[in-house]
Amino acid sequence: MLTDEVKIKVAAGRGGDGVVAFDKVKMSLGPTGGRGGKGGSVYFEGVPDIFALRKFLHKKEYYADDGKKGRGNRSDGPNGKDLILPVPTGTVVHNLDTGKDIEITKAGERVLVAKGGIGGQGNFYFRSSTNTSPEEYEEGETGEEHNFILELRLIADAGLIGLPSAGKSSLLNELTSANAKVAAYHFTTLEPNLGAMGDVIIADIPGLIEGASQGRGLGIKFLRHIQRTKILLHCVSGESEDPGKDYKIIRNELKAYNKDLLKRPEIILLTKTDLLGEKEIEKIEKKLKKINPQVLGVSIHDWDSIQRLAKKILAIAG
Repeated sequence: MLTDEVKIKVAAGRGGDGVVAFDKVKMSLGPTGGRGGKGGSVYFEGVPDIFALRKFLHKKEYYADDGKKGRGNRSDGPNGKDLILPVPTGTVVHNLDTGKDIEITKAGERVLVAKGGIGGQGNFYFRSSTNTSPEEYEEGETGEEHNFILELRLIADAGLIGLPSAGKSSLLNELTSANAKVAAYHFTTLEPNLGAMGDVIIADIPGLIEGASQGRGLGIKFLRHIQRTKILLHCVSGESEDPGKDYKIIRNELKAYNKDLLKRPEIILLTKTDLLGEKEIEKIEKKLKKINPQVLGVSIHDWDSIQRLAKKILAIAG
């Protein structure tokens, strides 16, 4: 199963304490205590793996290494090792303590989320003309600590939407397997599915039903995954008793969730046209075009219709 939201706590390392030390070599007497090392910081880094949030399901707290204590001979203590946590590209990092949100959209993009504490000064740094043998030192600073919600929003070029049984998963499978590049993702109806058609990523968003934006069914969990798509492919089943009504149900859910989704380019796909006669297809398409002129009849058993659809997707999202 795809994990697309987790809550975790991260803490950067504490800075090491400064040290009190003196040179014992004759003619070189004096304070030599060095600084403590800097505490390790915590970073999130984007990776091209949509399942990368799984690791956070069972472990909820993550700590970077502390800096080490300063040394004699004016030597600083070793710095703590930074902690780098991989998250899928498309992750929105919500800082629950500051209210700040950060989006990670590229593989390799690294974001500092908790800064390590600074090491304390040793007694060498407290020497003066009036205090030639100081025994003062500083303790290291505490590293930053924050609570986060990590929310995955898939980065797909095209999003397949529609009521259950509208043929979305089958259509995705046909579009992606009919081309040279085939995505190695599982196809289920319980999680968003990704497929690659050339360089275009297509997502099948399952679970949309009437009332999804209010939490009915699984739809509210997955609506976030179409927020970055360039085009919506709205599937309406040719078997439906009222295709226009089905279309409006989904559009109302999009509006209730995020009005900006209604501005996204959209093609209505009348699916399963192999089950209909030509006159019946023309009749349904005519009604749908009154709502949206961009209507295309498709069937996974009709190679030509799949190719027409593929060309349209590539023209807009490629």
